[in-house]
Amino acid sequence: MVLIASLRRLAVAAAIAAVSVCGSDAQSPTASRATFAGVITALSEPNGYFDTDNLISNEQSYLTVLSDIDRAGLRGGAYIGVGPDQNFSYIAASRPAVAFIVDVRRDNLLLHLLFKALFSLARTRVEYLSLLCGRPVPPALESWRNRNIEAIAAYVDQAAVPDAAAVNALRARVTSTIASFGLALGDADRETIDRFHRRFIEAGLGLRFQSYGRGPQSYYPTLRDLLLAGDSGQRQQNYLASEEGFQFLKDLQAHDRVIPVVGNLTGPTALVGIGRWLREHDETLSLFYASNVEFYLFREGTFDRFMANLSHIPHSDRALIIRSVFGYGGGSVSQTQAVPDLLDGVAHGRYRDYWQLVR
Repeated sequence: MVLIASLRRLAVAAAIAAVSVCGSDAQSPTASRATFAGVITALSEPNGYFDTDNLISNEQSYLTVLSDIDRAGLRGGAYIGVGPDQNFSYIAASRPAVAFIVDVRRDNLLLHLLFKALFSLARTRVEYLSLLCGRPVPPALESWRNRNIEAIAAYVDQAAVPDAAAVNALRARVTSTIASFGLALGDADRETIDRFHRRFIEAGLGLRFQSYGRGPQSYYPTLRDLLLAGDSGQRQQNYLASEEGFQFLKDLQAHDRVIPVVGNLTGPTALVGIGRWLREHDETLSLFYASNVEFYLFREGTFDRFMANLSHIPHSDRALIIRSVFGYGGGSVSQTQAVPDLLDGVAHGRYRDYWQLVR
């Protein structure tokens, strides 16, 4: 067992070291993709379970913390987050050099491969959203670059629902693009990605967060709601609200710098490996989006393990953790806390339960 563990540590270290040139202009696309796939494989932990599809967020308040990011002056560095595409809005706001999406479910990794393929295929925001929902791309595409998000959402809402032939043709393009990423996928993985994309196509902007075994809650936002949501000043700040934000993400994805990983925040591999990568590349954590995962970690008695992992990730003095707190009339409230303050509070025993943490 010691030998196996040692070999795994060596494999993780080799793959993480290889990503040092990931995205470099001097590196061939084939080498870049092999590195991208290798890092995902090396950092990932066994697949876990959570009782949601989590195709989109159920956090209507997710953008209200953007003013905290601005006040902290967070730009560059590294981003870590969990879950689906609400991460992209935080990435667009903080402009990191690299982003790791760490989630206990392999399904989340597969969902992010779908997103990555669509970023690759789409030239503009309206094309991205059209492809995500399977709608025809509008003519005169360049004229859409300066349109607001309401106009883009209205276009997708009103566009014709595609027939089976159009959906199958789009799915073939997406499948071919994902195959170019170099990650070994089985039939079940490809079927899952296909199912996820078809859910977006069937539901369009009316898609809601879904929990297994129970229907969507009335207070869960639709995809449309999330696109049109405002920050604390009611400014629309979703990553598709501006062409500049979208193009930043498109470039980051093209350089394989948005890296989805299967991992538990309390696990022995994912966060530990990311921390090692940051130290080796002289990067520090700027922003960590934890959603409401801490609630479940307290319930399971594993919150201290998460804090131990977090303490070994190099972070700036201004680094923030973003969390979403549920229980406010059925909805959620998003909040931030400085990472040094969080770690100091844990070290001095200030957080004996979840509600002490969030209050």
